[in-house]
Amino acid sequence: MHKFLIVGLGNIGSEYAHTRHNIGFDVVSAFVLKHGGLFKNDRLADVATVTWKGKQFICIKPTTYMNLSGKAFKYWMDKEKLEPNQTLTVVDDLALPLSKMRLRGSGSDAGHNGLKDIQLMLGTDVYPKLRFGIGNQFPKGGQIDFVLGKWLASEQPVIQQKIDKSIEVIESFAAIGLDRTMTVCNALNFEI
Repeated sequence: MHKFLIVGLGNIGSEYAHTRHNIGFDVVSAFVLKHGGLFKNDRLADVATVTWKGKQFICIKPTTYMNLSGKAFKYWMDKEKLEPNQTLTVVDDLALPLSKMRLRGSGSDAGHNGLKDIQLMLGTDVYPKLRFGIGNQFPKGGQIDFVLGKWLASEQPVIQQKIDKSIEVIESFAAIGLDRTMTVCNALNFEI
């Protein structure tokens, strides 16, 4: 059975729930819910295992806080005996508008502390990432409040649409591979 590690980045704690920075948690939670899985607290992460079309997905939401995401990522990748190309990390991205998502097989951390720590632990930036655009509509100096803020009511419909599409991207990544999934995913444009 083909196995994949799906990593949603976010921060634990109710004050961070459903914030822009926690979209990785929300996407992975929605994926697990769709496939009838349940999270349980395990080593360094909340973990759920689901199967779909003969493929197994170990889904984690690190409980290490964002800045130490690499610790959980590396532990579960090693435990499941997986290679970086058998993982997919879902992460918020300020550099992408809300209307976009971007799937890549490699790429810098772009200043994201969660990705920075994963890259440090892996010793490479060559691992697949699904970047969920959150836009950057904040005044100078307001980045932290924006990232840790909740979605606006007007953004909710597009966020739900993008979460649903992200689930399809995860399935497609496992079914037809990174390159073919990138072609479809990176061309998507979500109406706001």
